Amino acid sequence: MFVLCGCGITVSLMHTLVVPLLPEISRGLHLSQDSASWLLTATMLAGAVCAPMAGRLGDMIGKRAVLAYALALMTAGSLLGAVSWSFGSLLVARMLQGAAFGVLPLGISILKDELPPDRVMAGTATMSSTLGVGAAIGMPLAGVIAQPLSWHAVFWAATATSLVMLVLVVAFVPESPLRSGGRFDVLGAFGLAAGLVALLLAISQGSRWGWASVPTIGMFAAAALVLAVWSAHQLRTRSPLVDLRTSARPVVLLTNLATVLVGVGMFAGFMLTPLQLQAEQATGYGFGVPVLVAGVCMIPMGLGMLIFSPLSAKLSSRRGAHTTLMTGALILCAANICQALLPGSLAVLVSVLMLASIGAALCFSAMPTLIMDWVPVTETASANSLNALLRTIGTSTCAALGGTFLAAFTLDVGGAPVPSSTGFVLTYWIAAAASLVAAALAAAVAMVIRRTGSRLARVAELDGEGAVDNAVDTAA
Repeated sequence: MFVLCGCGITVSLMHTLVVPLLPEISRGLHLSQDSASWLLTATMLAGAVCAPMAGRLGDMIGKRAVLAYALALMTAGSLLGAVSWSFGSLLVARMLQGAAFGVLPLGISILKDELPPDRVMAGTATMSSTLGVGAAIGMPLAGVIAQPLSWHAVFWAATATSLVMLVLVVAFVPESPLRSGGRFDVLGAFGLAAGLVALLLAISQGSRWGWASVPTIGMFAAAALVLAVWSAHQLRTRSPLVDLRTSARPVVLLTNLATVLVGVGMFAGFMLTPLQLQAEQATGYGFGVPVLVAGVCMIPMGLGMLIFSPLSAKLSSRRGAHTTLMTGALILCAANICQALLPGSLAVLVSVLMLASIGAALCFSAMPTLIMDWVPVTETASANSLNALLRTIGTSTCAALGGTFLAAFTLDVGGAPVPSSTGFVLTYWIAAAASLVAAALAAAVAMVIRRTGSRLARVAELDGEGAVDNAVDTAA
């Protein structure tokens, strides 16, 4: 548990640690703001593409082995970033760091295989919460390291941390005996990579390119075409990269759809709150605090997820994971509504972040449990990886919508255009609506589970009657 959760925190750190470093990196490497933003986009794309592949390979050849390979890639990427001399080398480094995103679903699947049944929910919940913990502490931690030293020092620290986690995994994490075997679908991997890159580029860059521009529409069209062909291939091949038939099971399908919406509902606070904290008070919504203070204010959100994850496991064991998902989505909805009101007190804002962290903790702990309960034991890693991918699509969609609204609605402060409150309010209301729909999907999951349970009970009852009749006939 300790080692795997450490891996989860380390991987999630890699996605946010570069955020406060972008201005310094831009100055040092003479980059424009658009070029520097690719250091975030490339990491996201690499994680989205590699997570499903890592999950499938983990099911095939062993989850611990693939976990170690992913950590080795992250270590290599961190080392390359520490010695980077150009934008190209740093971009490759960020892609290698992002390629390790599959560590999270792999770790959850290992816990499912190795822990006693009564500890699986708590382990899954804690492992899931590490995504929020790492994301919350990444920015202030990077600022603390980079301020007295340089951005290279942050990558040296990431190299040391990644290497330590790799050694701990090799030393303490057992290899799962559950393997599916089969052949790796290379064609399916290339098809999924091409489709996801086109889709996520359209989502993440649409606000810069223009939503009605030729590049954006072309990327969306290419994504739709490639993923349609890819889906047909997955349904025909004997050993698919993603088992779409399993993914189409009602509970799995509804949970995955809810995952996209939860990603939207959760990420609004992660994305917009630091901007609110750093914005000038003249905007009417800002607090005018430094970057480091803004990062510190985000820490309670990550810690809240870690604290409430064990409690969410208890709720799932008593009421079912679907109840936990529905409760968490409703709490996220309430938190986003509070954020949409733009609280004027820093204490109130931090309290609302804590509320959002509780909702996210409940949702993130419930979704892997629902997925793993309804897929074959030899497909847990690939199923969790697909779920993690859909969460990435949700957060990317939220980032795209928020970026579009902030750019569209501005006001003049000190002679410079800055985002107005309208963009923040619209993004939070959309996040609240997405969370509410996710709660409705969780309610639909509950209905499916009840109907399935009743059907199974009826079948068992009929089987029992048949057994009695056979016994009577035999006795006669």
